[in-house]
Amino acid sequence: MKHEPHCCSSSHHSPSEKANNANPPHFPVEYTCPMHPQIVQPKPGSCPICGMALEPKTFTAEKEENIELKEMTLRFWVGLFLTLPILFFTMIEPLFSIRFSPTVILWIQATLATPVVLWGGWPFFTRGYSSIINRSLNMFTLISIGVGAAYLYSMIAAFWPSIFPLSFQDKNNQIPIYFEAASVITVLVLLGQVLELRARDRTSHAIRALLNLAPKTARIILEDKSEKDIPLEEIKKGDRLRVRPGEKVPTDGIVLEGSSSIDESMITGEPFPVTKHVGDKVTGATLNGSGSFIMRAERVGSETLLSRIIQMVSDAQRSRAPIQKLADLVSSYFVPAVIATAILTFIIWGLIGPSPALAHALINAVAVLIIACPCALGLATPMSIMVGVGQGARSGILIKNAEALELMSKVDIVVVDKTGTLTEGKPKLTTILSFGEKNEDELLLLAASLEISSEHPLGVPIVSRAKEKSLSLLPIEDFKSVTGKGVIGKITGKTVAIGNQKLLSDLKIDLSIAHEKAESLRQQGQTVLYLAIDEKLAGVLAVSDVIKASTKEAIEMLHKEGIRIVMLTGDNKTTARAVGQALGIDEIEAEVLPEDKNRIIKGLQTEGRFVAMAGDGINDAPALAQANVGIAMGTGTDIAIESAGITLVKGDLRGIARARKLSHATMRNIKQNLWFAFIYNALGVPIAAGVLYPVFGLLLSPIIASAAMTLSSVSVIMNSLRLNRQKL
Repeated sequence: MKHEPHCCSSSHHSPSEKANNANPPHFPVEYTCPMHPQIVQPKPGSCPICGMALEPKTFTAEKEENIELKEMTLRFWVGLFLTLPILFFTMIEPLFSIRFSPTVILWIQATLATPVVLWGGWPFFTRGYSSIINRSLNMFTLISIGVGAAYLYSMIAAFWPSIFPLSFQDKNNQIPIYFEAASVITVLVLLGQVLELRARDRTSHAIRALLNLAPKTARIILEDKSEKDIPLEEIKKGDRLRVRPGEKVPTDGIVLEGSSSIDESMITGEPFPVTKHVGDKVTGATLNGSGSFIMRAERVGSETLLSRIIQMVSDAQRSRAPIQKLADLVSSYFVPAVIATAILTFIIWGLIGPSPALAHALINAVAVLIIACPCALGLATPMSIMVGVGQGARSGILIKNAEALELMSKVDIVVVDKTGTLTEGKPKLTTILSFGEKNEDELLLLAASLEISSEHPLGVPIVSRAKEKSLSLLPIEDFKSVTGKGVIGKITGKTVAIGNQKLLSDLKIDLSIAHEKAESLRQQGQTVLYLAIDEKLAGVLAVSDVIKASTKEAIEMLHKEGIRIVMLTGDNKTTARAVGQALGIDEIEAEVLPEDKNRIIKGLQTEGRFVAMAGDGINDAPALAQANVGIAMGTGTDIAIESAGITLVKGDLRGIARARKLSHATMRNIKQNLWFAFIYNALGVPIAAGVLYPVFGLLLSPIIASAAMTLSSVSVIMNSLRLNRQKL
């Protein structure tokens, strides 16, 4: 999709900057197969494995014309228009035979059937040929062989009947023809393809709905203080943007001036507006209320939360669930087995069938080929995955791949980090206690001067408080961060350390003087940090992080499903116990170092537990990768989100219960589809082969077989689409 440059924006960014800031999800450049995502091509075409039409890997907000659907629809309607007269001639042939000779009727049927089969069914023949050349037999192999055999036989029987032996003649000494069977089968298969393409088109609705959330333009404030509207893709990091009342926030950023209430329901799912002030983060595509503010763009193009959501959903819809391996294994043996069954059917009917034996043999073999087309089997898993992933995206549950969606249903224990997962992740400095000569402001200055160089979230409120008090931070020398314990450095020639009890114990610093006060703060759920100067305790700082309002409800939801909750935290045992008991957590592991999280999860897995790990920080990434299912908070770090299989956009733990419910519903749907496809073929093939004929005198017409095959595919599609109504 090409964007014309804005008439007044050409001077804002260079062409190279525009290219760098463009959002990849808006520019489809590759095509892939929904059933076989490993197949990627630079242009539209058919999958060499299953023959299905390839789809773009990425989407645009505007719904592009589906060329494959348009073409198949045209072939279907033309084929139907030409096939109806053939059926009419077949049903009332005795009446026409009074006025027209049988030869004329055959000519009419052949003339009408030829474009239906050769033009209408041409895609099936090319895909069937491709499947044989590529040694990847599929549904189009069976369709092309079945329809081709019926059509060629009928053409030869119509114009060169003398070459057939007597065993082909019926009781009227005529060679039966099956133009109507070849035509109707082609039309019914075309109908199935049209319905399938329409259904697949609907599965991209979730992505297009997300794409349409983004505004088309943004209002930039230039260096001379003038303002103008520019296309969204021309925004670059650092740009100052004005957001007026009722407008959508153009991209992810930070409020610089003003305040407003913003509707973030597209992220959180909550209808209540969130008030934003200077310094608060805002997310692109959220809706501004009645206020006006100026923001600085922090993330643009493919870096924005919306773009990452779109890409994740798109990738997940085309990923493969482990259960798909079963369908693939069956399909790899199924098509050759069906061809062998059709050959065996032809031989048996040709040898011992009633007159005309070979005509019956041919038509029953064709019925076997048509009814056994494994399209329902192939659609069973990918259709459910596509719909399930889209439904999750609409509910704020981003599923990275189909494997995570499948495994989530097996989870029996959830391991959670505390800060940013159970809590808001916005700690506040609540207490400063001096145990030496330094006063509170002096302790705060030393602590903030050290923590400014640390990435630990507990350092943020300390630095923020120092800035509020306009304290000028001091230069640091020999800065050292001790993972999971704290930081050390030299300030004005003195060695200063701030961290937890483990850090100061390692430094052989006596903490007994602060023990009682520290324990009291921990019992209130606060995290205690010790500050030491030249190996002597100077003070204690306490930081408190508010528990998320939804956390308790989330834990109750998981407990109702029989899920055990384990909390891992680097916090002191007393603080961890206070938080854990307040929330009703089953097991608490405190004073845990980042490397210990992996060990604990491995231990649970060794016990046979199926573990989901929920976290949001950089130090959670290895544990998220180790767990059977990693669950990242959308409010957390990029590396945590990349390491996880599932991301909860709004960082709400209730999403874990909802993700599990979605997983159960999707897996149940897949199993229903597979069961239906297996049963359908297990019953259909023997009936088409004629097992009911000796007892009941019943034969399955290829036309009925084709209708049944189409109906099976449609049934699988409709069953998959039921997931759109699943309440989470």
